[in-house]
Parts: sequence; structure tokens; C-alpha cells
Amino acid sequence: MHLDLKDLAYHRQIAHLIGALDKPNFWVLLVRTLRNFIECDNWVVLRFSNHEKPVVYIENPTADGGVDLLFRDYLNGLYLFDPFFVASRDRAQSGLFLLDEVAPEDFTSTDYYRLYFHLNIVADEIQFNCALDHNETLCFSLGRGSKYTPSEIAFLSVIAPWVVALMQQRQHFEGHGESLAAQGSGIHWQDGVEHAISRLNGTRLTSREVEVGQLMLSGFSAKNIAEKLKISIETVRAHKKHMYTKLDINSQSELFAIFYQAQAKSSPVLGVAA
Repeated sequence: MHLDLKDLAYHRQIAHLIGALDKPNFWVLLVRTLRNFIECDNWVVLRFSNHEKPVVYIENPTADGGVDLLFRDYLNGLYLFDPFFVASRDRAQSGLFLLDEVAPEDFTSTDYYRLYFHLNIVADEIQFNCALDHNETLCFSLGRGSKYTPSEIAFLSVIAPWVVALMQQRQHFEGHGESLAAQGSGIHWQDGVEHAISRLNGTRLTSREVEVGQLMLSGFSAKNIAEKLKISIETVRAHKKHMYTKLDINSQSELFAIFYQAQAKSSPVLGVAA
């Protein structure tokens, strides 16, 4: 077998990452290694769960070293409409996932896309997922202002097995993530939103109405929602009508504002580790 200097350097970088699994700078080293082969503008490592807000392990610093206010909005409630969160919530799976694979057909017309994704991610996002159990997923997300090319996606697909394997081992050293998770309410996301909306304006939505509303705001069409929930399109439309009547609203933008406000006020963000 013939190995050139580039191959040797690549394998040394992987060995360096393995040796740094228990070190505080592991995630930064992983990003630096990947940036030798692809470009990304922003990145974050977080854990999705059905029973609490996302727990952030580390995120890339802003240019001035300050807090990314847009990401605070994400943690305060916008995560509910994140295609990667929705996909992870439905089924925790390990591997490489592309935005084009998980985003619903109407994603770019949503308020989430307009108010957050377009401003923060800009063009594209990929995510390495490591399923921890049926309710939790460790996620390593890379976003940038241009689309990932087919050759870059092919490269990411090739390295995905060892990236996910490293993520699985790294989880054992994320003690701060475990302690933060212990502070979670243990309430399923649907029940949490339902209770939060009730506290916000006294309106009680059913769990199914909350689920339909969240999927609508994430960009799923009535047909997609019906297929996803195994109900009829007429039932989906009935749930939408009932929600609008109960909340005294007339648009998805108004529904989006209520969902976000309710979630933002329901509980503090579980924490951010730098």
C-alpha cells in the first residue's frame, strides 16, 4: 500500500484527536481537523432531548468573543422548529445528516427560516449525530454561507463513522452536560409547550394541537403532517382551525410568536459551556 505525506498527516491528526478525547479542547481540535478539508462558518455541539431544552456543550466564539444573541434565541424556543431537532425527536439515529434530507418542503417559507436560520446559518448545514438512547442525541453541527458541494458531502460521509465513534466516546467526559441535564424538568417537549402556552395566555391546547402547530411552523404541509401523524388532512386542518380560534389569531406568524414566547418564558436555558 502506498501512503503519501498527506495520508500520513491525516492519520496523525486522527491519532491526535483520539489522544485528546478527555481534554477540554477536544471539540476545537476536531473542528480544526475538519477545516483542513472543508470550510464552515459556524459550529456547535449540543444534545437534543425530548424532555428538556437542548444542552449546549460548546459553540464557536463570535468574532468579538461575545455571546451570540441569535443562538440564545434558538435555545429559548426556536429549536422547536429546527429540522434537525424535529428529525432527531422523531427517531434518534447516528450518522451524517444533511439539511436537504431533513428539511420539510416549506422550510424556507417559515418564520424560523426568515428570523433565525437565514440570518445565522445563511445557506447550508450538516450534522453528525450520535444516538445516546431513544430520547437523546449528541449533535455536532457545521453551518456555512454556501452550499456544501457533492465532493465535500462525499468526504463527510466517508469520515462520518469515526467522527460519530469519537463523539460517542467523548460523551463520557462531558460531565457538565450530565449535571445540566439533571436540572431538566423531565417533561416531554409537547407537554412543556402545552403548559407554557396555558400560563402565557390562559389558553389550553391539546397535545395533538401542539404537535400539529409545531410541525406547521417547522415547514411541513398539511399533507406531510397527515402522513407523519397518520391522520387525515381534514383532521390536520381541523386542529389548525381549533388552534387559531382558541388563541384568537389569524396567521402562522402569530402562532409562531405565541409558541416562541411560551417556550422562552417556560424555563431558563439549561446552560452553555464555552
